[in-house]
Amino acid sequence: MTATFEILTVCTGNICRSPLAEQILRSGLADIPRVSVASAGVYAMVGSPMTPEAAALSVEFGGLGSEHHLARDLSPALIDASGLVFAMSREHRRSIVEMRPRAARTTFTLREFARLADGTTDDELSYAAALPLDAVRERLAEAVIAVGARRGIVERPVDPADDDIVDPHRRGDAIYRESAGQLVPAAEIAVRVLRRAATITSPSTPGAR
Repeated sequence: MTATFEILTVCTGNICRSPLAEQILRSGLADIPRVSVASAGVYAMVGSPMTPEAAALSVEFGGLGSEHHLARDLSPALIDASGLVFAMSREHRRSIVEMRPRAARTTFTLREFARLADGTTDDELSYAAALPLDAVRERLAEAVIAVGARRGIVERPVDPADDDIVDPHRRGDAIYRESAGQLVPAAEIAVRVLRRAATITSPSTPGAR
């Protein structure tokens, strides 16, 4: 099984939040085979690099900074190719689902996904664990289903805006740091649950010990 599991991160201009999330996720999942992470913007500043502030934060948290990043527009094809889409805000999620309604079940704000995924049990990942270890795409797809199923279980935040990541563009270093303080921990939780789904085994899993 060689198909790739595609993860897409989405913000507005694709120069601050979504490339930062993309690079942190890619770094955290780098040793998991056949996982790809990309980003786009609903109103992308097409062809622009990351802002210097976002690039510096990326390097600080394990990413590559502005190297090789050029902003691009979100498209239906990008959504269709993705097994998991991380919006940086509820507004971005609405734009994604309006473009591709069938993506509703695989599209979350990054902080929403982290809130739902935090505390996910091995039992909830049992369908992933039952698959062969080389079935990475299928395993991660099962993880997305498991996390999505927690939408009716995990308590919602009192303030819905707590599922958003603040937009730091043109707002100074303090807001960039605040934005990263929301984004990075959420990305780390997402990495943990996806890594767990890719590697967890059950007694019936081929290759399990």
